[in-house]
Amino acid sequence: MKKAETTRLTILQKAFELIYVKGYQTTSIDDILATTRVTKGAFYYHFKNKDEMGMAIINELMKPALTSSFIAPLQNENPLDAIYNLMHHLLMENSFLKVEYGCPASNFTQEMTPWNIDFTKALNEITKQWLKTIATTIEKGKENGTVRKETDAKQVAMFVMSGYWGVRNFGKLLNGKKAYTSYLRELKHYLNSLK
Repeated sequence: MKKAETTRLTILQKAFELIYVKGYQTTSIDDILATTRVTKGAFYYHFKNKDEMGMAIINELMKPALTSSFIAPLQNENPLDAIYNLMHHLLMENSFLKVEYGCPASNFTQEMTPWNIDFTKALNEITKQWLKTIATTIEKGKENGTVRKETDAKQVAMFVMSGYWGVRNFGKLLNGKKAYTSYLRELKHYLNSLK
């Protein structure tokens, strides 16, 4: 990787980590410069402004992370087990996702969609992709007989995702994983009811 590409990636990764902790609107370019230790000139060489950098974070970091961490695990197991195992991993085992900061995609969505149409569109794409993948996973289960035929796959996907985002917020409020364990217990009951 060329030096300029490395610098750009460093800016994106460090800015993403900072925004995850502090929030997008309260993170300044100066905060990002201090964290990345790059000059203002280097920042503006790669990005016209903070919002262009924010879009790059969504498109270049969050979308690939969604594919590898939220979508790929749903491909190979029994659908209901795959959904439960994914949620368990994201809530209890994932080393990047911290309970006190919630879900980065959810945080970005709550903070930025009222203010920036480009962010709204990009974040909506991420959400639709995850929703579609969960629904497709349920449909496969219906085809192979592991999920009841009358199950509404889109409705299940929406319910599971809403629960995930909601419990992430409870985790932030409680600053602990107790809410996660309650959610996972009920999620297991719910998924078992779809058999």
